[in-house]
Formats: sequence, structure tokens, C-alpha cells
Amino acid sequence: MGQKVVIIGGVAAGPKAACRLKRLDPSADAIIVEQDRFISYGGCGIPFYISDDIPNEKELMSTSFHVIRDEKFFLEGKGVKVLTRTRALNINRSEKKVEIENLDTGEKDFLEYDKLVLATGSIPNVLPIPGSDLGNVFTVSNINSALKLKSMITRGKVEKAVIIGGGAIGIEMAEAISDMWEIDTTIVEYMDHLLPFMFDYNFAQMVKAELEKNDVKVYVGERVESLEGDSQGNVRKVITNNRTLDTDLVIMCVGVRPNDELAKKAGLAVGDKGGILVDKHLCTSDPSIYAGGDCILNTNLLTGKRMYLPLGSLANRHGRVIGSNLAGKPETFDEVVGSFIIKVFDICAGSAGLSLESALMERINADRVLTVGYDRAHYYPTRSLLYLQLVVDKQTRRILGFQAIGDNNDAVSVRLDSIVALMQGNFTVDKVSNLEIAYSPPYASAMDSLNALGNTAANFLDGLYKRMEVKEFLDIIGDLKKHNAIILDSNAEIAAKPYVEKFGDSWLNIPYMDVRRNIEKIPRDKKIITICDSGIRSYEIQLLLNSHGYEDVICLEGGLNLINKMGIKIV
Repeated sequence: MGQKVVIIGGVAAGPKAACRLKRLDPSADAIIVEQDRFISYGGCGIPFYISDDIPNEKELMSTSFHVIRDEKFFLEGKGVKVLTRTRALNINRSEKKVEIENLDTGEKDFLEYDKLVLATGSIPNVLPIPGSDLGNVFTVSNINSALKLKSMITRGKVEKAVIIGGGAIGIEMAEAISDMWEIDTTIVEYMDHLLPFMFDYNFAQMVKAELEKNDVKVYVGERVESLEGDSQGNVRKVITNNRTLDTDLVIMCVGVRPNDELAKKAGLAVGDKGGILVDKHLCTSDPSIYAGGDCILNTNLLTGKRMYLPLGSLANRHGRVIGSNLAGKPETFDEVVGSFIIKVFDICAGSAGLSLESALMERINADRVLTVGYDRAHYYPTRSLLYLQLVVDKQTRRILGFQAIGDNNDAVSVRLDSIVALMQGNFTVDKVSNLEIAYSPPYASAMDSLNALGNTAANFLDGLYKRMEVKEFLDIIGDLKKHNAIILDSNAEIAAKPYVEKFGDSWLNIPYMDVRRNIEKIPRDKKIITICDSGIRSYEIQLLLNSHGYEDVICLEGGLNLINKMGIKIV
């Protein structure tokens, strides 16, 4: 018999490490200790189980060849012993022993190890407010909570629900319960926009508009202060600083924290705010103990700082690296960019790296550039608009972040993954301009929207493109005369007509093809805001006016397409 390896945690990183170890070193004795009765399941699939897209929870625990990943599967198929309903209580590092307890019998024992792996995952946060312990208040943390929640919903016990937290899980749960089960659903988010630190305002606003279009109510910038229950002890009201919401169900989606208590008790190094510290080999401060998954801190490639990033994809990759190192095959885990993608009803939204807000908080001299273009050739029947943004270092031109929203999920994901690869190589916006994209009209344009984004970023950094943000535009059109400004609209007359009727001579419509021969009609004593559908033609007109001596000319980024996608009604 070879080395004894004990792995604490049986959801993602732990099973992956055990299986990788046994493939490389069949003589190893690998034991997984898991306090739950379910192991090796796809936790990220829980919202889709709640929505009934995945009708049976066993699908989350099955292999691609439809075998349940249970104790028998791991023992007979992988040669790995699994102890479910068993909790690790303490680690004796000097004697290399783990104290365990059988949660069904209360019996305690010790497991000896040569190497130990901590894959203890995360713990869902619960707001420290009155009423948080009421009945029908859930967190979506594991299969057990998902089973209870779905049982309640499918029995017709829920007419109204409030989701506290507008991050990824909160949004996915909102769609899951409102779309399939037609539950009156409200999201309350403490920050001033949804998906904070993943998306900047414009993109978060597009997500909010999509939710509201599908009858999910969204309140941002609100603090939940308490929950109130009925005589049976079940939640009935959510009290915020602005309103009272009636409800039958509350789902708290306010983030998670690393489950690092076992590591702390054992004296292992952890971060100031929690999270086990590991080196490039995912080894802890004890050379006999490795750690991976949601319980550790990763290193951010863009800032060089430790970061907490609880993702199933990272946990599985951690597990493989740990398994290789356990078997004597040295492997390292690189710094992470942090990529994210989410389905929101009929749109797909993704981001990677730093938002502009995050970059500025890191004191980076950063800015952002946004474009709107087609995800396929403009003449192809299934083409759809794609909203893209780069966050860039203004001094080095390095790519710091990327955000994308589109109706076709493949269009978002392929461009997101392309930019992540560039960020991993520390490339600049100029690389985006000339990035080679596989071209065919059903999949991309000859000049891909990603190339156009790179070109726009380069033009912005070179001082050619002068853009106005949507927030500033909305403020100015409230009183154009006060700001001594006019809108120069290069759309067709029929498209511009409602705006001209509302804003009068402050909204000047000269169609794109007519601008060059009508330059003299454009006043020189006003601030000129050029506008079109997407921002492309209006940028050309900005340059044209600059070449004719107009100095105070600025282009509305994203044009009317962006404003409409954000759910903003001007007329």
C-alpha cells in the first residue's frame, strides 16, 4: 500500500484531487470525508433544478454516462473510499491525524495521513437582522436546501418571494422561481446596481431592464433591515429602509465566505479576512497539507493581490493540480483573471477581470470603452446586437477587464473567453484590434465586433474618440438650453421624428448621408452631441466636425441602442 491521503470535502475539489491521484498513483490509499450525504454534485446547477430545467436532482450528481456519483461509484469505479455523514473535527498536524465524527451515530475516530487535502468549501452568509431565523428563509448553499425549497414551491405554498441580493445567484434564482413557477418575485440589492464589482452601471442596468421586462421587480440601493413573521413563525414581510414587501418566501443570496475554521484551528495560515493561504502548488503553510476550492484565496493576475473567488470551475482545476502534486508530478496553479457568465431570461451576460469601479479602487489609471455591434454578419438572419466593453489601463494600454451582453449566448461566451486569454498574456487593446477571429457570416462579421471594440479603445486612448456617458447624456437632455447644447442626430428622418417633436430645435436631425453637404447648418456656438443608433456613424461625424474646426463635439457612446437596452425611455 502506498501513501495515505485524507481529503476533507467531497463536492468539487476533493473528488477531483482524489481521482487524479489514483490515476497517477494507483497504490495510494485515498479517503474522502464529507459531512453531507450528497457528494460530487454540480452546485452551480441548483438554480436550474429549482426552475425545473433539470427536473431530477440526481442529474446534478450523475456522470455524463448517467451513473450516480455516490460512495459505491467512487469505491468501485475510482478506488476511492468515501465516508459520508462524517465530520472532520480537528487536525493534529504533529501526529498527522484527523479526528472525525459519524454524524448519525456520534461515534468518533481518527484517520492517519501522510498527506491531507482541505476542500471544505464555503459557508453562505446570512444577514444579521431580526427575523433571519424565521421559517421559509432559505440560502441556496447545497442540495439539501435546494430539495426543501423546491418541495415548498412545487406544493403551491409560494405566491410571493423576495430575494435579498442582486448577484449572480440572486438573479438566477429570480428567473428560476418567476419564470417556471410564476411567483411574484422581487430582488432587493444593497449596492447601487446589480452584480456589483462584476459589471459597471451600463451593463448592470441592461440586466435590470431584462429582469423588469420579465416582471421581476428590482430595488437597488436599498438595505433590508428586518424580517417579520406570522403566528406560525414563517416569514411574511421584508422591511427595507424604503418599503415593506409582503412575501411567503425569502431567499438570501448575500454571498459566501470561505469555510476555513478547521484550517484556523490547526494553525494554518489564512488571509486577514479569511481564506486559506496556499502557494503556486496549492500547498498550505504546512508542506503536508494542500487546499483547494472555495476555502482558499487565489491570486489576482491583474492586481497581484490575494482574492476570494468561489467558482466551481476553479475548484475542479484546483483539484486536478492538487492530485498531480500528491502523486509526485509537480504542477502549479496560475494567477486568475476571474471570468463569469450568466443567463438572464433572453439575454446572456458575461464579464472578466476588473470592472472600472474595481480598477479605480485599486488606484489604477483606468477607463472604459463601450461599443454596440452585430454578433454575426449584419445581413445574416439570426444576427443580434452585442454590447461590449473593455476596461483599460490608460498609461500602458493593458486590458484590465471585459463585459458583454447579447441575445445569443455563444456570441458572448466565445468573445469573453478570447479576451480572458489575452488578459492572461498581459496584452494591450491593440492586440484586440488585430485578434484573429474565425469568420463566417453565421458566426461573425468580417470585421468582428471584438476587433471594432479594440479599434474604438485605441481611438479613445489616442484622443480621437471623445465619448459622452449615458448618465451625463440623460442629465443634459433634461435641459439642453441650460447646457447650451444640441443633439445632432444622424439617423433617418422617420426614426428621429419623435425626438425632434419633443426637443424642438435642440434636437437637430441631419441624416448621415447628408451631413457633409449641410455642415453650415450646424451651429458653432453650442456643445454638439452626436448621436445615432450604435455610436459608429456619430463617431465619424464627430471626427468630421473636428476637421472643420468644431471644438466642443462629443459622441454618445452606444447610441440609442444602448439607451433602449438599458430600459430608458426618452420619448
